Amino acid sequence: MIRESFSGRMRELEKEVVNMGDMVIAATNRSVEALKARNIDDAMKIIADDLLINKKRWDIEERCIKLIALQQPVASDLREIIAVLNIITDLERMGDYAEGIAKIVVMLGTEPLVKPLVDIPRMEEKATSMLKRSLDAFVKRDAKAAAAICNEDDDVDMLYDQVYRELLTYMIGDPKTISRATPLIWAAHNLERIADRVTNICERIVFLATGSMQEINVSRY
Repeated sequence: MIRESFSGRMRELEKEVVNMGDMVIAATNRSVEALKARNIDDAMKIIADDLLINKKRWDIEERCIKLIALQQPVASDLREIIAVLNIITDLERMGDYAEGIAKIVVMLGTEPLVKPLVDIPRMEEKATSMLKRSLDAFVKRDAKAAAAICNEDDDVDMLYDQVYRELLTYMIGDPKTISRATPLIWAAHNLERIADRVTNICERIVFLATGSMQEINVSRY
């Protein structure tokens, strides 16, 4: 009876983790859309909504603590709980990065962008795709899929370097663009860090599925 109760509660926790991940994906997408559209009102809403992501993290963590206290978890159970605790920590941090992009929108105000956004939206699309698929791998306990997602981090890194070099060229060519180009570098860096956090999640999925903790995202780039 205790085992059945534990398994049911873990499935509920999984759903909450996926729900939190969906909130992060939405926040990241909305923040980049707000940057493209220079939509300060949307950016302010994203900043306010980050509190909901934080609350979701604390709610899941509290439920994990109760499971440990009340359900007498064995070693494999603890592995699941520890994985969840680490995953929601990374998700909460990703939410902070999305919030950071929204704050950049507010900071830039109505100033025109120094250049049309091309690679930053590509970074967002890639990073959120990685996150969505990592959540699927988490539910399925798919270590192979998780490990493959880690290797995609190099693609995001290359896009970030491209953004950095291009914006640096603008700033060198015309120092007056520095105040508008630098925040875009910060935004790109936040997206690069989201992809890094996805690799952390994937490493936890491998740990959950195999019991082996290892660093997978050894960059080839």
